[in-house]
Amino acid sequence: MNLANRIKDLAKAYHEEIINIRRHLHQNPELSFEEVETGKFIAKKLKAYGIPFEHGIAENGVVGLIKGKHPNKKIIALRGDIDALPITEANNVPYKSKKEGVMHACGHDVHTASLLGTAKILNEIKDQFEGTIKLIFQPGEEKLPGGASIMIKEGVLQNPSPISIFGQHVHPPLEAGTIGIRPGMYMASTDELYMTVTGAGGHGALPQNCVDPIVLTSHIIVALQQIVSRNANPTVPTVLTFGKINSTGGATNIIPSEVKLEGTFRTMDEKWRKEAHKKMIKMAEAIAEGMGGMCEFEVRKGYPFLINNEELTLRAKRNAQEFLGASKVIDLPIRMTAEDFAYFSQEIPACFYRLGTGNKARGITSNVHTDTFDVDESALELGIGLMAWLAIKELES
Repeated sequence: MNLANRIKDLAKAYHEEIINIRRHLHQNPELSFEEVETGKFIAKKLKAYGIPFEHGIAENGVVGLIKGKHPNKKIIALRGDIDALPITEANNVPYKSKKEGVMHACGHDVHTASLLGTAKILNEIKDQFEGTIKLIFQPGEEKLPGGASIMIKEGVLQNPSPISIFGQHVHPPLEAGTIGIRPGMYMASTDELYMTVTGAGGHGALPQNCVDPIVLTSHIIVALQQIVSRNANPTVPTVLTFGKINSTGGATNIIPSEVKLEGTFRTMDEKWRKEAHKKMIKMAEAIAEGMGGMCEFEVRKGYPFLINNEELTLRAKRNAQEFLGASKVIDLPIRMTAEDFAYFSQEIPACFYRLGTGNKARGITSNVHTDTFDVDESALELGIGLMAWLAIKELES
C-alpha cells in the first residue's frame, strides 16, 4: 500500500475519535489566554498517543515532537490554535457550548482536534519518514498581542528549529471535501483604533454655547476615509472602519462633552501602515483643534500581514492536488481579515490554507464569529489526512 492510501485509511479509522475530541472541545470552550483545561486536555491526549511534549509555553500552549528516522535531517512545524470567542451559542446541537457567553465560533476546536488527529497519524507512521515534526498548539489567537508572538518570544521556533510551518483554518464558504489555498500575500495586518473626542457639552437648543463633539466626530470620520481613498496606493489593499461610537451624557436635547470611537485599520504594506498611523492621528487632532475641541488618538498595533511563502505554498498546492484531486483544491482571493499565524509567516516560510467545512444541503452555512457557526464534521477526516500528507511531503522535498 502506498503512503497516501495508508494515511487516508488512518484518517478514516481515526475520524470518529477526532469528531468526539472536537465535540468535547466545543462543549468546553475557553477564552484567549484562559485555556487552562484545554491545554491539559491536549497534553493528556499527546501522552496517550506516546508523543513527547512540553506544556506551559505562553502559559497554556503545548508543543509536541514526532521524530522519524534521522530526526535532525529536516524539521517542520504544524500549528493549531486553541482559544474560543466571547459569543453565546445559538445552535441547538448535542455538543452545544456548556459555557454561557463562550463559544468556539471560529473553529479552533476543529483546528485543535485536527492537529491531534494529524499527530496520531504521523506518530503511527513515523518509521516511514525522515525528520522531525513539531506540533504547536497555540493559545490566544483571538486577542492582542496574539499567542503566536508570545510563543515565538519564548522560543517555540527553536530547539529544534523548524524551517517551515503549516496552519489550517476552517472556511464555511468552501464545501466540506475541499480546501482553499493562495501563494503570496494573503491576509492583512490589523490595528485597533481608539479615539476620544472632547468638546464642551450643554443644552441641545443652545449649540452656540457648546463645542459639539458629535459634530467634531462626524467630520473626523468622514475626513479619515481620505486616508484610504486619497492617500493609499491603489495597489495596496487598505481598509479603515469604525464599528463603535459612544457619547458620554448625551440625549435628545443634550450635547455631550465627550465621544469615544473604536475602529480597525488593515493593510498589506508595513511602510504604508506606519505612514497611515501618523496621518490618521495628525488629521484627527487637527480637525478637532480647528473646531475648538480636542482628540486623543491611540493606535494599538496588532498582527502583521500574513504572507504565504510562494515556493512552499505552490509545493503544498501540488501535493494537495495529488492527495485530493485537482478539482478539490480551490484558489483563494486576498482577505482583509487578520490572523496571528502571520507572526510565524514573518519568521520562517509559512503556508496557511483553508479547510472547507460548509454544507449547503444541510444548512451549514453560517460564517465564523457568529452564534450559529458550525461545521460539517466530515471535513475532519480530510483535515487530519491532508495535514499529515503535506507534512510528510514537505519533509521529503
